[in-house]
Amino acid sequence: MTIGILLINLGTPVAPTTPAVRRYLREFLMDERVIDLPALVRTILVRGIIIPFRARKSAHAYQSIWTDEGSPLLVNSERLKHKLADRLGHDYCVALGMRYGYPDIDLAVTQLAHCDKLIVIPLFPQYSSAATGSAVQKTMKTLSCHWNIPDITMINQFYNHAGFIRAYADVIAKHRQPDDFLLMSYHGLPERHIEKSQCRAKCDRQSACPVMSQDNNFCYRAQCYETSRLLASALQLSADQYAVSFQSRLGKTPWIKPYTDLVLPELFQKGIRHVSVVCPAFVADCLETLEEVGMRLREQWQDLGGQRFTLIPCLNDESSWVDCLVGWASQAQPSLR
Repeated sequence: MTIGILLINLGTPVAPTTPAVRRYLREFLMDERVIDLPALVRTILVRGIIIPFRARKSAHAYQSIWTDEGSPLLVNSERLKHKLADRLGHDYCVALGMRYGYPDIDLAVTQLAHCDKLIVIPLFPQYSSAATGSAVQKTMKTLSCHWNIPDITMINQFYNHAGFIRAYADVIAKHRQPDDFLLMSYHGLPERHIEKSQCRAKCDRQSACPVMSQDNNFCYRAQCYETSRLLASALQLSADQYAVSFQSRLGKTPWIKPYTDLVLPELFQKGIRHVSVVCPAFVADCLETLEEVGMRLREQWQDLGGQRFTLIPCLNDESSWVDCLVGWASQAQPSLR
C-alpha cells in the first residue's frame, strides 16, 4: 500500500514582477471564499480597484524578500516536503500543492494518483474558510475528476495539536531573548468571516476570546487565542509577557482586532522596548512574515523609539515540525507503524 501526503500552502507568484503578481492576485482575490462578496461586486473590486493599485506595490514587496532560490514560501515548503519524504520512506509519496499559483493542487493530486490512501494537510494551523476551506474545496473538486478516488484523511486544523505547539514553542525559545515581550501576530480576517463561522460564544471581539467550546469551534479568532494560550503555557509566560494581534488587513471593512500596527504603540507606551514577534498562523516564512513584519513593522517599532525587534522564524523545515507531520502520517496508517 502506498500512502500519499498532500501538503497544501497558500501560494506565491512565479516571479517578483508586476505581471506575475497581477496574475497571482487575480486568482487569489477572485476566490469567493477570500472576498466573499457577490460575483459582480468582487470582479469590480478586484479587477477595477485592488489589482491596478496593488500589483506594482506588491511586486516591490516580493522583490525585497526574493532569494536566489526563488520565493521563500515555495523554497521553505519544498524543503519541508523533501525532509518529510526522506523521513517517511518508500511506503509514502509526498507532494506539495499551492492553492494559488504553481505548483498547483491539480498537479500535486496527479502526482499522488497511484496512492491507495491520501492524507491531505492544508498547512494552516487555525481553520478559516478563506484558507483551509478554499484549499479543501479545491482538493475535493480536483479529486472528483479522477476515476479512482482513494481513501481520504483530511487534517483541516491543528491549532491546539501538542506536536505543533511543542515545535513552535521550541523555535520561539531558540530565538527570543529572555527579557523580550512576545507579540503573537496572526493573519487577520474580515469580521464578517467570524459571523459566518456561526460563533455563538460571548465575546466582545476586543479582548481575548473565551476558551474553545462547541460554541466557537470554527471561530478563527478563538483558535488563534487558544494557540497563544498553549504557546504561553509551554513557554511559561505570564499574561503580562505576551499579547495577541492581527495583521494584513485590507480595505476599509472591519477586520478582527486588535490590529498589530496599533498594538505596537500601546506596547511602547507601557514602557516595553524589546519585542519578539512570532506569526503562528504561518508554518513557512513568506511575504507576510518577512516583509510585513520583518521589515515594515520593524521600521515602525524603531520609529516609535523601540530598541530590539526580533522576528522569530516560522517552523519551515524544523526537525520537530517534521516529527509532528511524521506522527500524523503514522497515525493515519496504523499497519505501517
